[in-house]
Amino acid sequence: MSKRFTASATAAALALTVTGLAVPATAAPASTRTFTVLAEDGVSIDTAIAAITAAGGSVVSRTDDVGLFQVTSARADFASRATAAGALVGAAEQKAIGRKPKLDRVEQEHLLAAAATKGTAKGHGKKLDPLDDKLWGLEMIRADQARKIEPGDRRVTVGVLDTGVDASNPDLAPNFNWALSRNFAPDLTDVDGPCEVASCLDPVGTDDGGHGTHVAGTIGAAANGFGLSGVAPRVSIVELKGGQDSGYFFLNPVVNALVHAGKSGLDVVNMSFYVDPWLYNCTANPADSPEAQAEQRTIIEAMKRALNFAHHKGVTLVGALGNNNEDLGDPRTDVSSPDYGADPYPRPIDNASCWDLPTEGPHVIGVSALGPSGKKADYSNYGTEQISVSAPGGWFRDGFGTDTYRTDANMILSTYPKKVLQEEGSVDEDGNIVAGFENSVFKQCTAKGECGYYTYLQGTSMASPHASGVAALIVSRYGKKQGRDGFGMSPDLVEQHLYRTAAEHACPEPRLQTYANEGRGPEYDAYCAGSLNFNGFYGYGVIDAYSAVKSPLKPNVRP
Repeated sequence: MSKRFTASATAAALALTVTGLAVPATAAPASTRTFTVLAEDGVSIDTAIAAITAAGGSVVSRTDDVGLFQVTSARADFASRATAAGALVGAAEQKAIGRKPKLDRVEQEHLLAAAATKGTAKGHGKKLDPLDDKLWGLEMIRADQARKIEPGDRRVTVGVLDTGVDASNPDLAPNFNWALSRNFAPDLTDVDGPCEVASCLDPVGTDDGGHGTHVAGTIGAAANGFGLSGVAPRVSIVELKGGQDSGYFFLNPVVNALVHAGKSGLDVVNMSFYVDPWLYNCTANPADSPEAQAEQRTIIEAMKRALNFAHHKGVTLVGALGNNNEDLGDPRTDVSSPDYGADPYPRPIDNASCWDLPTEGPHVIGVSALGPSGKKADYSNYGTEQISVSAPGGWFRDGFGTDTYRTDANMILSTYPKKVLQEEGSVDEDGNIVAGFENSVFKQCTAKGECGYYTYLQGTSMASPHASGVAALIVSRYGKKQGRDGFGMSPDLVEQHLYRTAAEHACPEPRLQTYANEGRGPEYDAYCAGSLNFNGFYGYGVIDAYSAVKSPLKPNVRP
């Protein structure tokens, strides 16, 4: 019997059928290109494959659970033909315009700032691991106190959907789950550079981007008397490589990673990215071509299906709110998209029909970023429409008027691959820290000579893993045995408890915050709407690991 894909009620509520587009009778051949194609809701897999073939495509791989196909085609008009097919939602193409710069303008602001002040973190009392005194974020969310009650359960699995995880770091190795980890994103030579292995599929346990390793350390670096420790230092870390080495996150790898997370029974998945190439995916933006509109509808529907699938399978989904310093309920004109495949152009964003994915997708806990002072970081997105909670994300410019202003120590320190630090020039070929980077990069070695490296980053990408770590502690504390070998907790209950135990934080006064003192223009001005219980800067509050593991679970009690 032919398989038939049926979307969940939530995803199916959005009608995305595209018909009536003219298809040329003939088309000149072009070089082979790669597409992600999505079947319409209710269409059988066999019917979808037949439609793909008729449009001139060849199926390379398929994900039946959500009706997703990776397709190659030499036809220049394949995308329009696929969109016109009644059995298909549309096609999203992967194509390059150039290599992304290695340094991120927000996350690595301290390395790009010409007038940066090199500062050191002030001690925060006795900690378990040597570098923990630099982790002000652990103290802010009381994770240092929480671990005395609940340090995490090895049965609890946290997926890091990111650029990979460097499992050779002695702080990550003890908690790395090799059995469940997967790489869904083969290297693309046009943006990632030459492949490191013949298959172009990097081995599990490696990270040539660095971002995923940093996220993983914040979630679950081991409390082992070495290096530093994570929010949940005894949970299991699962690599879900869905991002390219260059930092791009494309639809097919991300969807396949989410489906794997659901089918493998992961408890939490952290998503510190947005799906390229569109900052906002819109159903029918007048600024976009018909082909671009169809591509975005494909991304919207595929992501909603994948997120719904993972949630239905018991996965708590946590996402970074974004670093575009804007209210997600009132977005500005998008001038950065597409960031891959063509030159960007201005796109006015209609909030009713445009989504920043995955953070605005179903069941995703959206996290804003705070600096050590507790203020919303200038770069962090915000807004009552999508925010859930707030967490330490680092803010290089925090502490204006004090000796901590523009210091590395205001950011988030975590694990990082040696190879990437060498490429960035802060570690030499012998593995030693280069002069001038002593306050931003750290090296720790075990008695056996195994060395781990650590560096500072900032962003909502760093805030989200703090929340994922607390979610993992909640599952560890209150999860139950499920089935024969399983262990877990309803993601709805995890979400409720996370919100209920967050530390309420009122909007600042005045509510309209400017960042002029920090050297930012009026485009960074941010208005905090809402009440003490829930507002646009802090959501339900600042996550509180200690309260989360100490407060009794109250099912069906809303925050």
